Amino acid sequence: MKAKLLLLAILFALTACGQTSRNHQVNKPASQQADESIRFADYFEDKTMRLDFYHCGNATEETYFFDELKEEPYFAGSYYALRDSFNYGNQRFVLIDKASGREIYSFHYCTLWGEWQCTPEARTTSLGMPESVVFPYPKHDAIAQIWSRGNPHNPDVKKLHGMQPWVLKFEYEIKADNYFVRGFSPIYETQDVHVVGDSHTCLDIVLIPEGYTEGEREQFVRDCEYFASEFFRFEPWTSNEQRVNMRLVWAPSAESGVSIPAVGKWRNTAVRANYFTFDSERYQMTYDFQTVRDIAGHTPYDYIYILTNSDKYGGGGIYNFYGVGAGHDTHGTSGRVHVHEFGHQMLGLGDEYVEIGNTTSDQYDPAVEPWEANLTTKVDVSRKPWAQHQLPEDSLHGKSLPEGGGYLEHGIWRPYEHCLMNTLAYPFCPVCLQAVIDYLNYITK
Repeated sequence: MKAKLLLLAILFALTACGQTSRNHQVNKPASQQADESIRFADYFEDKTMRLDFYHCGNATEETYFFDELKEEPYFAGSYYALRDSFNYGNQRFVLIDKASGREIYSFHYCTLWGEWQCTPEARTTSLGMPESVVFPYPKHDAIAQIWSRGNPHNPDVKKLHGMQPWVLKFEYEIKADNYFVRGFSPIYETQDVHVVGDSHTCLDIVLIPEGYTEGEREQFVRDCEYFASEFFRFEPWTSNEQRVNMRLVWAPSAESGVSIPAVGKWRNTAVRANYFTFDSERYQMTYDFQTVRDIAGHTPYDYIYILTNSDKYGGGGIYNFYGVGAGHDTHGTSGRVHVHEFGHQMLGLGDEYVEIGNTTSDQYDPAVEPWEANLTTKVDVSRKPWAQHQLPEDSLHGKSLPEGGGYLEHGIWRPYEHCLMNTLAYPFCPVCLQAVIDYLNYITK
């Protein structure tokens, strides 16, 4: 890790991290090709390739630096859901077969770096975070691309209406005969928590321990079992229990507990998570996503959820990135927190609650329609039928289309007054519930 950080520092000095190359395109990625079916066996081996890189920049600039390619032994994804057309997220990964020029794989995601870019620190500091993407292992030479939505801080982009355009930020050629792809060497034990079907047709969740020492394995297993039991208490997971697998990887930490910087509490732990991320007490995250991937790769997975050895309320979830939650909080809300955070992680559902007095946000531009399935600025509601007219009032979820969401009091509307994405006292509203089901049907086909 020290060697990587030294290399990153050199790259910053030589290239001024955050500057993008002049040939970056501002348009739509290759997914707009004719929707011809892709046969998995024609292009891929049944294992995973991982592309590691550094995501760098500041409030107005963004760039990527290549790190290395790695092989992981399992591919848990669908053989058929290979090109994602949902258009969620702020990043888009695309894999193009070099010989034919066809897009053969794609998915959308978000990152912790993307959230950091909207913080005050990003206005005065450039920073790089280790990241990675995973995809089925290509049989032939391919081109990997990472696209970002147009930066809302760019005055030219702010003039646009509807969804921002996609901007090509990174491209790397993958050679099929590259012997520098790092092989996988397992060092951790795994255990089934709830395994009911084939990984290629189920949603697979891997549970990772943070802050559990060698002597606390039984506690971690209990916390995983509690996670599963609570997870399946809530829809749509109760009705879809037979479509979800859960496994754990036992990766013990040197010290017990989780770091809490604001009180001077630091722990030597497996993935270096901490509370007070971006100075928010309950936001519990880690910058070290590559280490998280190193642990997760011991078992098939679609989604990574980190359970921390903590009873302090807090967690987080980022779309197609990872989720975090306290393994045993004392408020009796762990299950609801986990399902709420998984709503962020699986689908990118937006927070619907309001921070009183908050009227501006770097995350939501009033002139741009949010990509989140459950928020609208009413700029372009063509992709959101629920926002086009008043929904029938719901006896459980209250009135429809109330103003306020995405932390803002005004300028953003949500489907219903009450929802799990707004407050832990309610289940998913009908709009969020249907959005999750639609995405679940896609990734498990």
